[in-house]
Amino acid sequence: MKKNEWLKSLLFFVGVALIVVILRGFVFTPVMVKGDSMDPTLNDGEHVFALKHTAINRFDVVTFPAPDEPGRNYIKRVIGLPGDSVEYKDDQLYINGKKYDEPYLDEYKSKLTDGLPLTNDFKMTDYFETETVPKGKLLVLGDNRRISKDSRIIGLVDEDSILGDVKFIFWPLNKIGTVEH
Repeated sequence: MKKNEWLKSLLFFVGVALIVVILRGFVFTPVMVKGDSMDPTLNDGEHVFALKHTAINRFDVVTFPAPDEPGRNYIKRVIGLPGDSVEYKDDQLYINGKKYDEPYLDEYKSKLTDGLPLTNDFKMTDYFETETVPKGKLLVLGDNRRISKDSRIIGLVDEDSILGDVKFIFWPLNKIGTVEH
């Protein structure tokens, strides 16, 4: 290989590395799923990309710093937005009195054999000193509601603390694809 070709190759790889670093810093962040709180949507050990600086919508899966474990991040699903009143009754989600389906939970619910609900009944006032999600806050829940450490335990999450909107699974290879919202 000639010196000129070697230099071109080196500059190409440096340029690609620089682009990846810039994208990583401003566009997306890779995240590893730890634990079973998002089963069956996300499984322990999977690697995902979370997009930064996106509008957060109801049912998006987001990552944020764990308020109770410094240095760790949580991944949860956004259920309640500012101004929402959230209630579960007979394993059914109601937001502002309107019934919402959660198709991402259907597979998991169908496998339950103990006759107990996936999500126990609750109203906002059971966990919080308010009937609605305050401005600047989000109510987040893990999809594996029976074991998830989510807003029912850690409290409402600051919108400003959201690190990214989890959109894509990239590892393991047999699970590559978008995250169900």
